[in-house]
Amino acid sequence: MKILVTGATANIGRMVVDHLVDLGADDIRALSNHPERTAFPPEVEVVEGYLRRLSSLPRAFAGVDRMYLAPAHETVTEVVELARRAGIQHIVDLSGNETSTWQPIAQAVEQSGVGWTHLHAYEFMENTTDWAEQIRATGQVREPYPDSADAPIAMDDIARVAATILLGDGHLGATYRLTGPETFTRAERLRFLAEAIGRELSFVTVSPAELTARLEPKMGEFFARWFVEGLAARVEHPQIATSTVADLTGRATTFADWATANAELFR
Repeated sequence: MKILVTGATANIGRMVVDHLVDLGADDIRALSNHPERTAFPPEVEVVEGYLRRLSSLPRAFAGVDRMYLAPAHETVTEVVELARRAGIQHIVDLSGNETSTWQPIAQAVEQSGVGWTHLHAYEFMENTTDWAEQIRATGQVREPYPDSADAPIAMDDIARVAATILLGDGHLGATYRLTGPETFTRAERLRFLAEAIGRELSFVTVSPAELTARLEPKMGEFFARWFVEGLAARVEHPQIATSTVADLTGRATTFADWATANAELFR
């Protein structure tokens, strides 16, 4: 069974490749726009290509049975049609529901006629690195909603789930809602980091407008506003953690473990 991993030099894609190798997959193809950036294990076949460069895909898709589909909104309809023509039988996509900007990916995959499994992931633990600069400089985090609560997931857990599904059976037509194993507030998140780096940190409550203005240069006006509104919504409606990652793979990364492993980023 030949498995193709798209976006294989991106964060999650590369982790999917590594987990497939660890799980004993013996016919892995990695699609990468920049294969020179990462050294793949020798048993991985590397094909240069890009989901947004459709002409590069037919050769990459040839002979593939199952595929991990990285999110690429602009070309997803054309990509899944090429996958169907190539005879790919199962697409495992990273997408989202109606609350997510990634919903069109799930819709396109379902409409393609190819067998599918959706992975709906929400906030990544890695997004916490957005705090790193201000923590290093001031020992503070300035946000408006210390009691906003969610259940962030480690990217590595998403990748391990994807690899498990790609090598397994019984997942066709399934949608898996992926979160971390616990729900906690923004203020509690900061306390986890403080414990990990051995430094006192403080949460400074500021106005929503201040955070929106700080995020706009990086995220754009729409997404900065969307992010801050999401923080506000999760004060009264916290995200509920699921056990899906552990159910599928046997374990899930806690935020405390992630913070300890990444402590140097915040020191």
